[in-house]
Amino acid sequence: MQILRIMIDKILDVIFPKVCVDCGKQGEGIICTSCFFNLHLINQIKKEYRKNYDYLVYLSKYKDEMRSKLLKFKFYDSAYLSEYFTELLIRSENICNFLKKFDLIIPVPMYKDKKLRRGYNQTELITKNFSNKIGIKYDMNVLKRVKSGTTQSLLNKDDRIKNVANVFDIENEWKIKDKNIILFDDIFTTGATVEVCSKIIKKAGAKKVCVLVICKD
Repeated sequence: MQILRIMIDKILDVIFPKVCVDCGKQGEGIICTSCFFNLHLINQIKKEYRKNYDYLVYLSKYKDEMRSKLLKFKFYDSAYLSEYFTELLIRSENICNFLKKFDLIIPVPMYKDKKLRRGYNQTELITKNFSNKIGIKYDMNVLKRVKSGTTQSLLNKDDRIKNVANVFDIENEWKIKDKNIILFDDIFTTGATVEVCSKIIKKAGAKKVCVLVICKD
C-alpha cells in the first residue's frame, strides 16, 4: 500500500508539477530548495526531565514566515499548507531518523463543533501526511477532546492550564499500552495542552511520549 501511494504521488507530480508556495518556482515541489534553506530551521530535539513528555521536537521558532504560514493554515481555509509543513518535516533528516524509533503518531484533537466550523483539524492533516511519508502508523481514535473551551491563544499561561483541564480523554487504551508515542501539535506556546495530553497518555500505559510541533514560541 505504501509503495502504491508513493508511485501515485510521483505520477501526479509529473502530470501536475507542484509550485513552490513561496516563490512560484515549478518542478521542485511545494517548497523549492532555495526557499527551504532560507527558512533557517532549527530542527531541535530536546530531552525533557520534569515534564509528562520525554522529548520536545520542533522545527522552528514561532516567528516571521513560519508564524505567518501557520496562522494562514489554521484560520484562513488553507488546508493545502498541510503538505507544505509535512515537506519541512520530511526534509529534516535528523528529526525523521529520531522519530522512527517511535510506534505511533497521535494528533492533538479538536472539539467536533470547532472542526465542523473550520472544515478540518490542521494537526490531523499533517499527522496523516507525515505518517504516510515516514512509515509510522497514526491513530485518530485514541486521544479525544470531550469538551470545548476558549481558544488557547486568547489566554495567559495560568488560564491555559485551567482551560485544558479535563477536556481530553483516552479511548482504546490497548493501542498505546507499552508503546512509544509521538504526540503532534502545530504550535508550542506555554505547553499546557501537550502537558495535559501527555499526562493522560502516560497514565494509559505509554512508555514514552515525544511531543512534535512545527514551531515553539
